[in-house]
Amino acid sequence: MSHRFIPNTDADRAAMLKTIGVESVKDLFLDVPAETLYPKLNLPRALSELDLLREMQALSARNANLNEHACFLGAGAYNHFIPATVPHLVFRSEFYTAYTPYQAEISQGTLQTIFEYQSMICALTGMDAANASHYDGATAAAEGAILAINQLPGRDKVLVCPTLHPEYRATIRTYLAGHAIRIVGDEDTRATFEQMVDKHLDDKTACVIVANPDFLGQMRDLKPYAERAHAAGALFIVSAYPISLGLYKAPGEYGADVVVGEGQALGNPVAFGGPYLGIFATKTQFIRRMAGRLVGQTTDTKGRRGFVLTLQAREQHIRREKATSNICSNQALCALAACVFLATLGKSGLRQVAELCYHKAHYAANKINRLPGYRVNMKQEFFNEFVVECPRPVAEINAALRGQNIVGGYDLSKEYPHLGNAMLVAVTEMNTRDQIDSFAKALGEIKAKKRKT
Repeated sequence: MSHRFIPNTDADRAAMLKTIGVESVKDLFLDVPAETLYPKLNLPRALSELDLLREMQALSARNANLNEHACFLGAGAYNHFIPATVPHLVFRSEFYTAYTPYQAEISQGTLQTIFEYQSMICALTGMDAANASHYDGATAAAEGAILAINQLPGRDKVLVCPTLHPEYRATIRTYLAGHAIRIVGDEDTRATFEQMVDKHLDDKTACVIVANPDFLGQMRDLKPYAERAHAAGALFIVSAYPISLGLYKAPGEYGADVVVGEGQALGNPVAFGGPYLGIFATKTQFIRRMAGRLVGQTTDTKGRRGFVLTLQAREQHIRREKATSNICSNQALCALAACVFLATLGKSGLRQVAELCYHKAHYAANKINRLPGYRVNMKQEFFNEFVVECPRPVAEINAALRGQNIVGGYDLSKEYPHLGNAMLVAVTEMNTRDQIDSFAKALGEIKAKKRKT
C-alpha cells in the first residue's frame, strides 16, 4: 500500500501552501463565485427515522417498478429472474466489502469466484480466456477495439456495425478519440451490416465489431463475415447477449477473435442502469493484449490448489508504457452475481431460460403483428427482441401504456429516425402470457382510440 502524507499540524499545512504558492486555504477557492462557495441551503425540517422512512417509501412508490408493472423495455438492460442463491451469496460481507485481491494468501475466496466466473464465460462464448470484467458492455467493446489496434500496428481503421448498441458506438468513439484511428460504418444508420462490410473492409482494417443479436434484435449467420475479416487480416469482434448463448452458437464457433457483451442479464438487477458488468473474452494468442486482470489456478508449495492473479496488464501493476489499458476497476461483485447465476442454472437451466425468452418473444411478435396499424418483420430471425412499426409516435403509445401499468418498448426515433414510429420490444421469461396478451390488447385499443378521434 502506498504511503500518503497527511498534514497534521499548522506548520505542515503552511509548508504545503507555501509549496504551491498561496498564503491561505481561502486562496485556493478564489476562482469560485462567492454566491456558490457557501450557498444557503433551504432544507426542510428534520424528520424522525419513522417519518423519513415513510417519505422515502412514498417517493419510491412513484416509480414504475417491475414488481407491479409488466415490462417490455430492453435495449441493453433486461428483466430476468434472479435466483435466491445470488443475493444470498453476493451480500455476504466478505464479498461485498472486499477490495482488489492483491494478496493472494488472504483473498482465496474472491480469487476462486473470479476464476469460476472466467471459466464459465469461456464456456459460454467459446473463447480461451476471459478477464475479470469491465465496467459494462460499452467499455468492453471499446477495449476490444483497442486490443485489435495494439495487436495490428499500422492498421488505422475500425469497422463498427451501425446496429451495434448506440451507447457502445459512442463509447468506442470516446475511447479512440486520442488515437489516429478512423471509425467507419456506424455513421450511416440506414446501412446494413452487410453493406458496411462491403464498403469499408480492406487491408487497413484492424477489426470489425458487430453485435449478435444486434441492437434491433436481429440474429445473423456471421461465419462468412468472420472469414472475410480474417482474409483481410482483421480481427472479428462480436458483442453477444449472454442469455442468447444458451440457445445459439457461441461466437467462438463461428470465428470470433474477441467476444464482449453486457453481463447484467446474468443475475444482476436492472437497477436504474447500473452497476453493470462488461464481459470480455478472447483467444489465447491475444491474452497479453487483454486489459484488466486474469485469475489463474495453481498449487502451493504443499501441492494444494490455490488461485493467483496470473496476468495484470494494467498500469497499476506494470510500467505505464507497457500497460494495455488504464482501466482501474473491475466489477467483481457483479461478476460474482453472474458466477452464482450461471452455476445455479447450469447448462440446461440457461438453455431453458433462453428458450422461454425466444418462444415468448415470438408469441408476442405474432400477436402484435396481427393488430391493425402495427407491423413486425416475421421473416427476420430474432431472439427475444424485435422492432414494431407503430401507427403513432412511440412516446404517445408509451405514455398511454403507463396508465395501464405497462412499461412499453424502446423508442427508436432518435437513433434510427428512418424507421419512423418504431418501438423496440423485449420479452423475457419474466413476461407471462397474460401480460403479453394485455400488452397486445392495450396497443390495439390505443390505435382504435386514435382512429375515433
